[in-house]
Amino acid sequence: MSQPQPSREKIFDVVALGEAMVEFNQTRPGQPQYLQGFGGDTSNAAIAAARAGARVAYLTRLGQDSFGDELMALWQREGVDTSGIERDEIAATGIYFVTHAPGGHAFSYRRAGSAASLMTPQWLPRDIVRAGRMLHVSGISLAISHSARETVFAAIAQARDAGARVSLDSNLRLKLWPLQEARAAITRAAGLCNLFLPSVEDAVALSGLGDPDGIVDWSHSLGAPQVVLKLGREGALVSDGQRRERIAGHAVTTADATGAGDCFCGNLLARLASGDSLFDAARYANAAAAIAVQGFGAVAPLPRPQQVRALL
Repeated sequence: MSQPQPSREKIFDVVALGEAMVEFNQTRPGQPQYLQGFGGDTSNAAIAAARAGARVAYLTRLGQDSFGDELMALWQREGVDTSGIERDEIAATGIYFVTHAPGGHAFSYRRAGSAASLMTPQWLPRDIVRAGRMLHVSGISLAISHSARETVFAAIAQARDAGARVSLDSNLRLKLWPLQEARAAITRAAGLCNLFLPSVEDAVALSGLGDPDGIVDWSHSLGAPQVVLKLGREGALVSDGQRRERIAGHAVTTADATGAGDCFCGNLLARLASGDSLFDAARYANAAAAIAVQGFGAVAPLPRPQQVRALL
């Protein structure tokens, strides 16, 4: 088998691919009051990584609309490269709503036929994928359409061929696709990635297992060399295939958990890019996520390094 060939200089630490959306987050449970922000799992992770000091590019498609303009301005303010983003004159930028209740938060999406869902392998900016040290994708990137799924797998193939690492966040959303279809695509992608980042809720649904150690073993059996199982307020279980470590959660008051897992992923990738071990990077990411859940929205509370260092 031929060896992966290095491409041009790796000018990005992280290249993330997926759908970015405009967010309307309910500020008072049961009341029609919403705070407008931004979301989209891989976009959140990209911004989190950029705030943590990584060189980041984001790949997506947006509508030629005011929401698309706002997202472009957001990434430019955050220092995220936007040269791989295409604007669609017909399809719109997706939006979603977050509502809150005693049992937790719930999402309602308005994304069918969005510009991002119409991405294809032919559109994929391969030169940017190949210029990254790491490619970050998610289960949502795989779920939004069949053509988007094909695009994700094309990006993974390009990254691997260029000698880049691939990270996958499970982000299972059963409102988007049936469990059987999701299981087939996510487990296939996990077998192609270097770093698998499932949440415990996703992993229970995908694997049928309930024990964290058993889930990590299952994740490795798919072919992922490194696994970080996100346990929410309980922290994380980290494995490099040789060593395994449980990282405890931080005792904080949660205002809104939207995007906490994305914050974890972005900070983890940034710290890996800076040279941290998987275990040190996970400790940092765990603290960053604990800070993020104390604010509202997916992007606004993403922490800066000085905040994370203070908590650590």
